[in-house]
Formats: sequence, C-alpha cells, structure tokens
Amino acid sequence: MLKMVLLQLGATIVATAIAAVFFGPAGAISAALGGLSCVLPSALFALRLHLVAKRGGSGHVAAFFVGEFLKVASIVGLLALVGLQYEDVHWGGLFIGLILALKANLFAFLVKT
Repeated sequence: MLKMVLLQLGATIVATAIAAVFFGPAGAISAALGGLSCVLPSALFALRLHLVAKRGGSGHVAAFFVGEFLKVASIVGLLALVGLQYEDVHWGGLFIGLILALKANLFAFLVKT
C-alpha cells in the first residue's frame, strides 16, 4: 500500500508540472491540491489497513469497507473544501491532479515489488 501512495504522490507531482506548463501558477497549485485531496486520504487508509492487519482478528473485511467509505467521503470533502476556500482555483488543473492521482494504479505494473 505504501508503494501505491508513493506512486500517487509521484503522479501528483507530474500533474503539477503539467498544469504549471499549460495553466500557470494557479493551475499548478490547483493540480497539487487536487492530487493531495486523493493522496492524503489514501495514505490514512493504508495506515489504517496496516494497523488492522497487525492487530489480527476477524474484522478485516468490515474495516476495509468502512475505511474505503471514509476515504471516498474524505476525498469529496477535501475537493469541496478546495473549491470553497481557494479563490483562484483552476478547474482544469484540479481535475488533472485528481485524475492522475486516482489513476496512478494503472502505472503500478511499472514498479517492481
């Protein structure tokens, strides 16, 4: 899971660079915020799953579904917060950062385990 979070972080950095070239500084900040809106909840979810796995017991499936629901709700909440609080948001840059971070798992096959 840590490799996936790091891959998402790398995709966010790439998205920020792409948005900086095409949309300028406001687009770069928006892309970074969009990507981090995905990376931060994913990192917390991975940490939670790691702790549940170490604890043992039989609540793994329930913990996964509850954690996944909280992750998705956190992503939506952070995106809404960015939209409401950041006045110079560039929606194109924000969506580039978000989509590249969400689809970073498509490039996971490039990372050797």
